[in-house]
Amino acid sequence: MFTGLVETTAEITNRNISGGSGKLRLRPDKPFKGLVFGESIAVNGACLTLEREHTDGTLEFHALEETLKRTNLGGIKIGGKVNLERALRLGDRLGGHLVTGHIDITSPLISLKKTGADYELRIAMPETLKPFFVPKGSIAIDGVSLTLVDVTDESFSVHLIPVTLDATALRDRKPGDAVNLEADLLGKYVQRQLSLITGNSCKSNVTMELLAKAGW
Repeated sequence: MFTGLVETTAEITNRNISGGSGKLRLRPDKPFKGLVFGESIAVNGACLTLEREHTDGTLEFHALEETLKRTNLGGIKIGGKVNLERALRLGDRLGGHLVTGHIDITSPLISLKKTGADYELRIAMPETLKPFFVPKGSIAIDGVSLTLVDVTDESFSVHLIPVTLDATALRDRKPGDAVNLEADLLGKYVQRQLSLITGNSCKSNVTMELLAKAGW
């Protein structure tokens, strides 16, 4: 599990794809201390297993074919930046929100613009994630824990403070670039339970209208 608080960014120095899967080699901007073979690190929000730390400081990961298909890790150019976060330890502060490192889908960036002292990031709305998007809800974008601001059928927005933009790879994203999205885990469980309750195969007096009246 992760929190969505990026610890450092890294440059993609090599990507070798063979048979669908591949090896990723990254050079962190700030070195990690005490890395352990086999530990989990979120790379742009995707949970990957550390296979090797090279003497030059680069980190090597094996990326499954499914990972490369579902995320933007197969499309970012060599030399491009990604976000890194080591796994959450029990007892750590949860400054962001619970992030699993399992990317749901990628979606294109529409715009990144300054608004007042902050920045607005607007992204196309994926149809499959609409049930999990609510204003003030949580979303992980390229592994960064952010708060939803404006949610429409076509797009959604989040606001970034300058330190978040400066400290993450989101600063390098351009309109049209694909970003990794992971919807809030708690919202997924709630949606799943509601679908079971209101499904045709489940005999229940609970309806969506009743839930709405109850404040859900």
